[in-house]
Amino acid sequence: MSAVTFSYRSTKDKAPLEIRLSFRIEGNKNSYSFYSRSKIIVDKLYWKDLHTKTDFPNYRDIDKLNEVKEIRKQQNSINEEIEKIQTHILTAFDSIPNHEVLKVVNKKWLENQIDIYYNPPKTEEEEEQAKIPTDLINYIDYYLDYRKHEISDSLRKKNNVVKNKLIRFQKERKKTIFIKDVNDKFKQEFVSYQKKHGYSQNTMQRELVFIKTFCKHASFVGLETHPQMASLRIDKEKVTPIYLTFEEIEQIEKTTDLPDYLDNARDWLIISCYVGQRISDFMRFTKDMIRIENNGMFLEFTQIKTKKAMTVPIHPKVIELLEKRNGDFPRQISDVNYNLYIKEVCERAKLTQIVNGSKKVETAPNSKEYRKVSGEFPKHELVTSHIGRRSFATNFYGKIPTTYLINTTGHSSEAMFLAYIGKSNKDLAIETNNYFRNE
Repeated sequence: MSAVTFSYRSTKDKAPLEIRLSFRIEGNKNSYSFYSRSKIIVDKLYWKDLHTKTDFPNYRDIDKLNEVKEIRKQQNSINEEIEKIQTHILTAFDSIPNHEVLKVVNKKWLENQIDIYYNPPKTEEEEEQAKIPTDLINYIDYYLDYRKHEISDSLRKKNNVVKNKLIRFQKERKKTIFIKDVNDKFKQEFVSYQKKHGYSQNTMQRELVFIKTFCKHASFVGLETHPQMASLRIDKEKVTPIYLTFEEIEQIEKTTDLPDYLDNARDWLIISCYVGQRISDFMRFTKDMIRIENNGMFLEFTQIKTKKAMTVPIHPKVIELLEKRNGDFPRQISDVNYNLYIKEVCERAKLTQIVNGSKKVETAPNSKEYRKVSGEFPKHELVTSHIGRRSFATNFYGKIPTTYLINTTGHSSEAMFLAYIGKSNKDLAIETNNYFRNE
């Protein structure tokens, strides 16, 4: 036999009701009682004089009637809660075998049951949801782990660059960045921070795209995002794409008296201008990737960034360089050294004309902090590992059908390809007009 009752045991005017579990075990003359506290807070006078009162006068005064109505409403609310707690405790008690009751039931057991009542165990789905971070910085780690089998190492590094900048930004603003607060106000704060620290417009634009990607994924897994988030944008600053013309590539080819390490880098640079691939792909090329078919030579490989299986025709210029090396590609070198060496190669090839562009400049001597700066520079200083891919796309545009070029570069669409080589709507209109005139 067991019962759960409630009482007011405090000396204060307002306090939580005490819960009493009392029971007897069949065959045992002793009775047992344990007390704990509920979260039902009531006035002492209400509990003593009004909680069980039913015989209220038949008031005609409207204020008195409303007062009685509120008391009855409170009675019902408290009684409903009391009944739920009683049912919860007695159900748990009844589930214990008779011979185990005295071993299991005590004050701690009662307190635990009350805690379970107020904090019921979450479902497996709720527990998983509760583990998802709601602040932006910690969510980036969650996002990278969630997509660990889909994201390349280079993209992971870019995401971590954004994360580290957000850590510095959050520290400076002294306020946690929650995903649900990524709105226009956040964008303005982030832009102000980036301008203060000398970042370029295109860096801001690119990193906002990353942040929106994190937030969209957060929405996908069930987190709250701000209604403004999807509409946030920063315009790109137009930058003149730097590429090597066929004439400049020929200048590089004809440059003599290069030490072996620069000759090796020069050959890679020329190869990159005729295969149209990223350094992450072309620097892995080996003669084992070459296939001969239908009187042509082709490279077969999978792009690191896009995971696309590629078959690329080998240009006669590349074949010449392979023959120079007995069918082998040049020696592989690190990205860092390649970028340094090809600048020197282009300087020796007299590519010193002043052009508009942007390059990374150290913010202060020995600071080891670099920012992209737009301006006019000698062309050789603007040469990077990406120039070969851009040169291929730009030089062969209009000479080879765009569909074939896209098949070689691996761009997802013609629009992306045209944006990549810097073709605006006006450029395309002028080219169409030229076709009309040449018909």
